[in-house]
Amino acid sequence: MQLALFDLDNTLLAGDSDFEWAQFLIAKGVLDRELHDAKNREFFEQYKAGTLDIDKFLDFQLQPLTRYPRGQLDAWHKEFMSAHILPIIGGKARALVDRHAGSGALCALVTATNSFVTGPIARELGIHHLIATIPAQENGRFTGRPRGTPSFRGGKITRVESWLESLGLWWNCFERSWFYSDSLNDLPLMSKVSDPVAVDPDDTLRAHAQQAGWPVTSLRD
Repeated sequence: MQLALFDLDNTLLAGDSDFEWAQFLIAKGVLDRELHDAKNREFFEQYKAGTLDIDKFLDFQLQPLTRYPRGQLDAWHKEFMSAHILPIIGGKARALVDRHAGSGALCALVTATNSFVTGPIARELGIHHLIATIPAQENGRFTGRPRGTPSFRGGKITRVESWLESLGLWWNCFERSWFYSDSLNDLPLMSKVSDPVAVDPDDTLRAHAQQAGWPVTSLRD
C-alpha cells in the first residue's frame, strides 16, 4: 500500500488559494480594499517567511464567512473557481495526482487553507480525501472560528494521523509515502514521510531539500 499527500497552495496550484479568495472578495466589494488588501498581503508574507501566527490569521480569514448565508458563499465560490483557480491548475499537477491515484495509492490533499475554500478544489483535482483547517459551523452558518487542530505546520501531522486512524491505518501500513510541498512550513510533515518531494520550493525548503538529498521538481507548465 502507498500513501500520496499533496500540499495545495503553490504546489498543485501555481498560486495561493487563500490569498486569491481574499482578493476575489475585495474585487467583489465584499471586503474593504484598503484594510483587507494590506492585511492579506502582510499575512501572506509572514507565511512565506515562516513567521505566521495561525490563530491571528484564522481570525482574519474566517470572519468574512460569518457575514453571508451559505448559499451566497457557494455562489461566489463557483465564480471564484472559474476566474481564479482553474487557470492556475496546470497539466503537470493533474498528471501527478492521476499517476498516484492510478497506481492505487491512498491520496489526500493536506492544506492549511480552510475546507470551504479548498473542498471544491480537491474535487476538481480528483482527490477524494481532504485534510484542511475546518471552519466551525452552527445551524448552517460559519462561526468565524476553526474547529479542532488547524492543518498547519506540525498540525498537519496530527491531522493526517487522526485521518489514518479513522481508516484503521498508520504510517507503517504503507510501503512508501510521499508528500509534495513548496513551503518551509511543511518541513515537519515532509520529514515524516518516506519520500518527501520539494515542488517549486521556497529558498529555505530548497536548501534543506538539497542538503537532505530530497528530490526537487517543478509542476509549472
